[in-house]
Amino acid sequence: MCGIVGYIGTKEAQGILLEGLSKLEYRGYDSAGLAVYNGETIGVRKAKGRLSNLEDKLAVHSLPGQLGIGHTRWATHGKPSDENSHPHVDNAGRFAVVHNGIIENYLELKEELIASGHQFTSETDTEVIAKLLAELWNGDLVSTVQQVVSRLEGAYALGIISEYEPDKLVAVRLASPLVVGVGEGENFVASDIPAILKHTRNVYILEDGEMAVLTADKVTLMKVDGTPVQRETMRVNWDIATAEKGGYDHFMLKEIHEQPKAIRDTLASRTKNGLVDLSKEISLSKEEIQNIEKIHFVACGTAYHAGMVGKYVFEELARIPVECDVASEYRYRNPIITERTLVIVVSQSGETADTLAALREAKKQGARVVAITNVVGSSVAREADDVIITWAGPEIAVASTKAYTSQLIAIYLLGVYFAQVRGHKSAAELQEIVTHLQELPGKAEQVLKLEKSIESFARSIAKHQNLFFLGRGLDFAVALEGSLKLKEISYIHSEAYAAGELKHGTLALIEENIPVISLATQKSVYDKMVSNIQEVKARGAHILGLAVEGDTELRKSVDEVIRIPATIDLLTPVLAVIPLQLIAYYACVERGYDVDKPRNLAKSVTVE
Repeated sequence: MCGIVGYIGTKEAQGILLEGLSKLEYRGYDSAGLAVYNGETIGVRKAKGRLSNLEDKLAVHSLPGQLGIGHTRWATHGKPSDENSHPHVDNAGRFAVVHNGIIENYLELKEELIASGHQFTSETDTEVIAKLLAELWNGDLVSTVQQVVSRLEGAYALGIISEYEPDKLVAVRLASPLVVGVGEGENFVASDIPAILKHTRNVYILEDGEMAVLTADKVTLMKVDGTPVQRETMRVNWDIATAEKGGYDHFMLKEIHEQPKAIRDTLASRTKNGLVDLSKEISLSKEEIQNIEKIHFVACGTAYHAGMVGKYVFEELARIPVECDVASEYRYRNPIITERTLVIVVSQSGETADTLAALREAKKQGARVVAITNVVGSSVAREADDVIITWAGPEIAVASTKAYTSQLIAIYLLGVYFAQVRGHKSAAELQEIVTHLQELPGKAEQVLKLEKSIESFARSIAKHQNLFFLGRGLDFAVALEGSLKLKEISYIHSEAYAAGELKHGTLALIEENIPVISLATQKSVYDKMVSNIQEVKARGAHILGLAVEGDTELRKSVDEVIRIPATIDLLTPVLAVIPLQLIAYYACVERGYDVDKPRNLAKSVTVE
């Protein structure tokens, strides 16, 4: 979730670009850079770390000019460094580009460009775009950009300038947000509205497959095939604080709605010919994967709940016994680890103290460690043997949402990859799973359309002090995450139980009108789950049922029902958790608490 700013006009670009990037700092980043045309050449300044580091460089060597692009980077391909920072340029320095998103076929393009004589200085996927611009240059910037994007696979928002045509700034969008700001004698590009709101409130929101050609006096919209697009500008009436949240009231709600993109980005470039390809990320050999005797999932909080789903995934697909541990307990229980034990640690920040300590203990005892994290270059990423990055982008709200669902996607990908190697499932069965994985972003968007009905239920439970979640199998793992979300932001006491445990004590707590959220998405235990729901209903509980589309039976046993799109049972946690996140969010709003900063909690727990 990097930041892009572009300017063309009559004012000095440097200050406008820096100011715009400062308005995007809330998104999180690990480096920053500018490229500005000075009347003869394109000057570039880049710096790892905070925006202040770039400002220090510019204080010594400024970038004069009225055309420029800027970027704050959240590392995906390549560690945080000056070299990997954007903007990227071609070898002659005649084209500069900033990019949000992921170019899935960048390795093939890079090999082709190297063979043509281009030299690369970074580890990024973005650099291939700058080199392609030079390779395909035909004397016209717009048509050259169109040729370049026709070669790209993946997701991107691009800002491009060239010394060949210094009166133009070109912007392109595919599956990554981009807006164009319209001023008087000046125009702007940005990945988010706050970056340009000081200068204009008139914007175009680019849609997928569209590009904009900006001059100082004009903005021309078209599709990437050149078809003209006619659209009125939108007038932004938000204040700056609201604009930072993309028009949402809170970062948490924004991040809930960003989940389809986070899922799509985490899947990107990791499937090939209907199967999973992690060969560039996982160095374990085929023989090493086949020799694994046990897996330990180790994590904290929400990441631990993702690990619980991982237990089901790996035991079902790869037929490897799995233990799931809370990281703060793991190293103190003297776990049994051999050279055939694989430890998978999961951490959003990659700096979680307990998880990091568990990782070190596992390595000390000879285990191979795979990390799943959202932050390139984090401690967990550096110290693990292999890393799968979840491309969720920065998560601002303390309560984790999109980080959790993207962790699930990484776990599914790794599980299918191991299954392919170990041969416990046929290629056809695994291809079916991959097909359903690729459908999840669209289905997550369908779940989000249920928001209003979910909000109504959430507000109705806000007056309660106690609530229960019930589920079986994977539904129980999701119930634990739903309960945690509700507790940590609304402060309603809630407990998640494996529904089969009701008769072993929990039923004693069920009283008239107590809310119970019951998940029933798993076919193998569906009848048992319905029986458990009826036991609770008989004791006066008010029950919200969570089912899949096509289920007409559950409504007979519950008071209200939410239906998520149908998928295979193994993948339902990705979709089932979204209504639970929204329930927690709206219950918190109804109770008047700070959604993004719940009391006593921090985003990254860096001490034991």
